[in-house]
Amino acid sequence: MSESAGGDETANTMRERVRGGRPMFWFLVGGNRILVAGIMLAVAYAVLVVLSEFGPGSITKLFEPDPIFALFTPVVIGIVMGVSLVLTFNQLVLSQELGPVGDQRNRMADAMAFRKDVEDAVGRETSPPEPSAFLRGLVETTGDLARDLLETLERDAEAPTDVLEYARNVVADADRVSDDLEGQQFGRFEVVGSALNYNYSWKIYDGRRVRNRHAESLSAEARETLDDLIEVLKFFGPAREHFKTLYFRWEIINISRALVAISLPALAVAAYMILIFETGDVAGETAGIDNGLLIVGLAFTIGVTPFAIFLSYILRIVTVAKWTLAIGPFILRETDRGSDIDWE
Repeated sequence: MSESAGGDETANTMRERVRGGRPMFWFLVGGNRILVAGIMLAVAYAVLVVLSEFGPGSITKLFEPDPIFALFTPVVIGIVMGVSLVLTFNQLVLSQELGPVGDQRNRMADAMAFRKDVEDAVGRETSPPEPSAFLRGLVETTGDLARDLLETLERDAEAPTDVLEYARNVVADADRVSDDLEGQQFGRFEVVGSALNYNYSWKIYDGRRVRNRHAESLSAEARETLDDLIEVLKFFGPAREHFKTLYFRWEIINISRALVAISLPALAVAAYMILIFETGDVAGETAGIDNGLLIVGLAFTIGVTPFAIFLSYILRIVTVAKWTLAIGPFILRETDRGSDIDWE
């Protein structure tokens, strides 16, 4: 089975592999995290107002001092404990950057050795320092090798159809992902997102499969080019995982900054509702809904804003982590389980 055979198991982009399509992909990882948090808060506010207005029970209980105190006291505790926990977690993650000079030197040596191996594999003297350019160089090299393989195969009238299709798919995907990576700045999800859209795991598996299946019928030049292509694909996995790890740390720092910015206003609103607010001061209705209910619901929404922001960022991190649990030619998502992914 080739990558173009259809089905979620061989879909090339992450959007195609997510159940729910574009809207679910946007909500999980693609959308601005502050906007996603705003949508969650809006839904929570609407649910609270609707249940309070039309659900079973008496709305008058909400306007008594005890229910308001009982509602916002946990909010204050949750904000303080939640922000403290996130900041502690942030320190734990960043502590990995600290260490004696020997450890730092080993990290540097490993990084330089990997860059040198990549440069040798792609035939370049110096690799770029920016993650997007580095990944783009790897992707472009796979595309160039796939074109060379395609040209070699097209000179053979009896070239295997599945090898031709494999080469065409690699060329098409490399061109698409290379365009997506061009000019992207690290720190934005687009760099990691574009890298996730390059389905290198399936390409390694499919390349090895057609290489072994047609080892005798392929020319020596075609076999060598295919081997070089698979070798470069093997470098893409560790590079993507490294930049993904750096991106996770970047996001955790963003979470901490966002929570620090919003926690004090949220605490102030919750404290105001406990100490000062009286529903009698806002008597009346708006659009048939009691003003006290609207204000209490709004204050509660503001109080849980830090949690919503934290949840929106963590949702992206854990989703990407789930999609990239395995490295190399291992595919954890649903597969066709046909004969093409059996032992050969």
